[in-house]
Amino acid sequence: MLPLPTFRFGRRLGQLLPGLGCFGVGIALMVRADLGLSPWQVFHQGVAENVGMEIGTVVILTGIVVLLAWIPLRERFGLGTILNVALIGNVVNLTLQLVPQDLGTLAARTLAMSTGIVLIGLGSGLYIGAGMGPGPRDGLMTGLARRGLNIGAVRTGLEVSVLAIGWLLGGTVGAGTVAFALSIGPLIGFFLPRLTVVEA
Repeated sequence: MLPLPTFRFGRRLGQLLPGLGCFGVGIALMVRADLGLSPWQVFHQGVAENVGMEIGTVVILTGIVVLLAWIPLRERFGLGTILNVALIGNVVNLTLQLVPQDLGTLAARTLAMSTGIVLIGLGSGLYIGAGMGPGPRDGLMTGLARRGLNIGAVRTGLEVSVLAIGWLLGGTVGAGTVAFALSIGPLIGFFLPRLTVVEA
């Protein structure tokens, strides 16, 4: 029988990896739906279209840059933080290669968008609940908040800023952006308490 700490680590890692996978697949489905993306993904798509990179590659590079911003904030990262940067973007790129670019009807695109949002909510619950370190963008938000800024204002400021920049660069803003904004909080609120790994 494995010692309890090893079992806990395996349990957390076994939840973290599917969570990051769900998150990446969800992003890709929203891209293929072409009905609007979340603020950060609007930014990633806008940058990708202007520099000629795959969007998943921009997700990875942005994650690295944001992690560098943790240094003056003295944020502590974990294995989950590193895997977040390394895996989500690659899953996005792989999924985009597998899912047809043209989904055809509005009904099919709406289904892809809705499924993508739910998968991002589920993925967030899985990887946050694993407790192995925040994602780079979440850590930036909490790090700034710990410097005395209101966390709600920080989150809103960051998301509005990246949304505006991404839109100006050509990222897709639309019904999916609104649907994401309205539903991601309730989805994470539903999944996270059920998926949080509790210490014995």
